[in-house]
Amino acid sequence: MSEPERHITLAGVADRADAVAFLGRALRLDDAAVVRLAARSDGLIGLWVTTGFDVLAARSVFGRQRPGDIVCDAASLRTSLLAASPGDQVDPGFAMESAWRGALPATGGFTQLDDVPARTVVELSRGGAHLARNEGSAHGPATGLLDQDVLEVSAADSERRASVSMRSLFALTAMGFIRDAQGGEVTETSPIDLIDAAEPVRIRLSGAWIRIDARFGSVFQRRERLSMTPR
Repeated sequence: MSEPERHITLAGVADRADAVAFLGRALRLDDAAVVRLAARSDGLIGLWVTTGFDVLAARSVFGRQRPGDIVCDAASLRTSLLAASPGDQVDPGFAMESAWRGALPATGGFTQLDDVPARTVVELSRGGAHLARNEGSAHGPATGLLDQDVLEVSAADSERRASVSMRSLFALTAMGFIRDAQGGEVTETSPIDLIDAAEPVRIRLSGAWIRIDARFGSVFQRRERLSMTPR
């Protein structure tokens, strides 16, 4: 039997659960979110969304897809995955390539700068959220707050450095990529000491992107800030 022209197949129960959780968090940020699925040579599927913070968020799961690059409605895909069993060929729904603006970061070419404690990242994000509530408007946090650089990271053996914006920290925490020591969700009121003191957030750099890696996903901030919001 020939395979459908458009489908994704996830390898196992954990992969489906990870994809469903990722899509659910993306939809919390934008109920009209689209997701881009990109096949990788190592047997993983990269799931990408453009967050409302003008940074990309990504998570990878084991599986295969056809074609190798798909853009579709996040809500429809999540519904289809919830109804599917591991190994099922899932229809990703209507093609929505025109809804995605810009190219994805390369999978390689990143060099590590340094690690930052996950607790520090969460504390900075909470401080920014507090300011946003007090100084923001009905339209959300002030642009100046989002664009503020809150982490300056440099490599110990070179002059390479990266300035990480509040946008990236908001996206990292809103997508649930930092968890507590038991793997539970970290909320605004979770005690900070539930996060392992040794849990790192890794900062990497390429020619065009700053990559912020937590245990459960990554966000990508352009080194030159260009809006990635579809127009």
